[in-house]
This record gives sequence, structure tokens and C-alpha cells, in this order.
Amino acid sequence: MIRKCNKTDFEEICSIINESAMAYKGVIPGDRWKEPYMPREELRHEIDDGVVFYGYEEDGKLAGVMGIQHVRDVTLIRHSYVRTSKRGQGIGGKLLARLRRMTHQPVLIGTWADALWAVRFYEKHGFRLVTKKEKDRLLKKYWSIPERQIETSVVLADINYPAQVGIRPHRRHRILPPEA
Repeated sequence: MIRKCNKTDFEEICSIINESAMAYKGVIPGDRWKEPYMPREELRHEIDDGVVFYGYEEDGKLAGVMGIQHVRDVTLIRHSYVRTSKRGQGIGGKLLARLRRMTHQPVLIGTWADALWAVRFYEKHGFRLVTKKEKDRLLKKYWSIPERQIETSVVLADINYPAQVGIRPHRRHRILPPEA
């Protein structure tokens, strides 16, 4: 079941984000990594700034969470995480599909450039990487993140909306899976 999260879900949301974000450790630039990945104060700030979380609930517990944030003329998908033990079961795809149905605005997603699994996930679900120049412009316009994070991130746009925000979809060369 997918439902809007409420105040009583705060600790569980924080736990899911921090457990799942361990996948970034050693992958994203070291100067961007911290533990916990998202401290409670930062999560509170994100919620206060308009990120609304939805959760995929299974047996009375959240198995995954994803945030949606309306910013000016676009909708951002923010903080998409699934419990490590629940990955590969379609939970992220179901959350993404639900949130996409909640808006008629262009949908943008920012993620770490080196999180290749995340980029592939969003591409599988109809998003396309934008050019570096467009990525820089969009991150500065719609996100409040440090310059270093802009340098090390990518933006994906819903393929159905490129003309609405001046996005020209950019097809990246096939990404090879990381070596085991």
C-alpha cells in the first residue's frame, strides 16, 4: 500500500534513508559523504521546505519512501530510498509511478552522477539525462545545494515534458554495471 507519510513516520523515514544511503559510501565523492547521511535536522529542514514523503507500506512497516516537492513550474522527485532487504521488488517503481500521477508539471530528478544504479533506475522509468549545461542551470534554479554537489550530480527529466522547461533530452552512452 502506498500512502502519504505523516509526523509519526519521521523516525522510520530517517532510518530508511540512512540505511539505504549506505550504498553511496565509497561511491560518491568522499567530501560529499557523511554519517549519518541525512541527519534528523536535515530531514526536518527538507520537510519544512516542502518535500512531502510517500511510503510503500508492507505488513504495517514502511519498506520504501519517496518525496515530492513542487518548486515553481516543476515537480521534483526527492529522496527516493527502499530498505536494502526490499530492493529489487518493484517498490521504487511503484512509488515513482504514484508520484508522477500527482502532477501535471514537468518532473525532474537529481541524483549523484556516480550512483549509476539510480541513473539506470530512472532511465528505465522514462527519464532521460539532460546535458551538463542544462543540468547546471536546473540544479541552480530548482534545488538549494552546494556548488560541489552541483558538480557531482546529474539531472534526469521526464521525457514527456522536455519542451516545457527548455530541456533537450540527452541520451548517454550505455552505462556498464559496476564491477563486482
